[in-house]
Amino acid sequence: MKLPGDIAALAEETIAALKAKGLTISTAESCTGGLIAGALTAVPGSSSVVYGGFVTYANEAKIGMIGVPFGLLRQHGAVSKDVAMAMADGAMGAAGTHIAVAVTGVAGPDGGTEKKPVGLVHFALATEDGTRHLRKQFSDLDRDGVRHATVIEALKLVLKAARA
Repeated sequence: MKLPGDIAALAEETIAALKAKGLTISTAESCTGGLIAGALTAVPGSSSVVYGGFVTYANEAKIGMIGVPFGLLRQHGAVSKDVAMAMADGAMGAAGTHIAVAVTGVAGPDGGTEKKPVGLVHFALATEDGTRHLRKQFSDLDRDGVRHATVIEALKLVLKAARA
């Protein structure tokens, strides 16, 4: 399967940066359903840095696979800063990688609310130095557009961390 050009180029750049620093990565994905891990593993030679990904679409998967506390999900909802950060921390811990990126959001076309509209995505990046959060609102995009933009933003976060 051929990736969109912008994703393919960014994934190649990200893998090269991870290799240059000797860093490994894992992903925890909800709204992207594995697309970030898919983009990274589309790059030849990526197996030297990509541990794998956790597709934690259901809350039960977030809890069971990467240890997101039920209380966080109940208190904040799956699409939240707290859950995104717990996903990244959980993926890094479960995989034993240097970096983990996590995404959770509302890709649409349904599921949005006034407080959590379609296009809202929470990103988290866990490294050995701590976990950072980014909130993005992708407006006027359809489901594919939100997922595409989310993959791009996640790869940019990883690339920036790998180059730091």
